[in-house]
This record gives sequence, structure tokens and C-alpha cells, in this order.
Amino acid sequence: MSSSSSSPSVSSASSASSRKLSRPARRAALVVHVVASAGWLGLTVGLLALGVTAATTGSAVTVEASVRAMKLFTDWLLLPLALLTLLSGLVLSLGTQWGLARHRWVYVKFWVTLGTTVATVFALRPGVNSAVEAVAAGGPLPDAGDVLFGPIVSLSAYVFMTVISILKPWGLTRRGRRLRAASARTPSRRTEPARQTA
Repeated sequence: MSSSSSSPSVSSASSASSRKLSRPARRAALVVHVVASAGWLGLTVGLLALGVTAATTGSAVTVEASVRAMKLFTDWLLLPLALLTLLSGLVLSLGTQWGLARHRWVYVKFWVTLGTTVATVFALRPGVNSAVEAVAAGGPLPDAGDVLFGPIVSLSAYVFMTVISILKPWGLTRRGRRLRAASARTPSRRTEPARQTA
């Protein structure tokens, strides 16, 4: 009776282990994730530099050049890199021993990455687009926050995610503790028939 009641936990632990990526696939996913993350970081720093330039310069030509460059980056590079970082991180979490909901730092990092990606679509790009439209019409930069707030938030989020990726704080989630306990019980149950027949 007790063995049948514990079988869901044991089977979930074994099925999770069977979904692990092979070593070459794991390395490939890790390379993609690191390259996409580094590209996202570099692009965010570049956007912040352009935003600061547009917000502080007294030259209308420099303002227009800066915001147009920001629009180019946000339209063609930022969102693909953010999505690639999110998807490759999801593959790594689901395909390795870390899991998506086993460790609190992985869980938090996923949601921060998702939130930053959503903010890129609904806050950063519209802000840059409105700045370009205003400057292209011959007016001044309408609001410095349009070109500064998004890059600052994105860079802060990336630094935070880098720190927790290195420190790996907060331990296991409730699901992680349950799966660890289930996997720890599995070897002892496999040896029970041998002890009984002896």
C-alpha cells in the first residue's frame, strides 16, 4: 500500500531524469545562452550610452542620430537576443539537473528574464519610437525617460541575474525538496526485493 502511494513521486523523479539533455546538446545550449546573454548585455549598455547622449547633448543632430540608432537596435537586435536568452535558458533549466522550479534562483531568474523581455516589447520600444517621431518632426526630445528608463531597468535586471547565477542563493523550492527526497528513496526501494528473497 505504501509503495503504491509513493510511486507518483518516484516516477516523476525518474521521468525528469530521463528528459536530461545529452552532453553535446547541453554544451551547445550553454554556448547559445552565454553568447545571447553577452550580446543582450552589450546591446543594453550601448542603448544606455546612446540614451544618455540624447538626453544630455545640446545638439539636435546628435539627439536625432542617437535616437535613430536606438530605434535600429531595438527593432532588429534587442528583442531577438532577449527571446534567445529566454528560450536557451529555459532549455538549459528543463534539460539539466537544475530544473525550472527546483531551485529558487533559477525560478526567479526565469521570471526576471521574462519580465524584462515583456518590458522591452511594451515599454522600451514604444518609448524609443515616440522619441524618434518627435525628433524627426523637428521637435526636442519629449522626455528623457523614454530613452533612459528602459536601458537602466534592463541593465539592472541583467546585473541582478548575473549575481544570482554566480551565487545561486535561496536553496531549493518545495518541489525541489520533494523531488530530491523521492530520488533519494528510489535506490533503497530497488534493493528491497533482493533482501526479501535472501
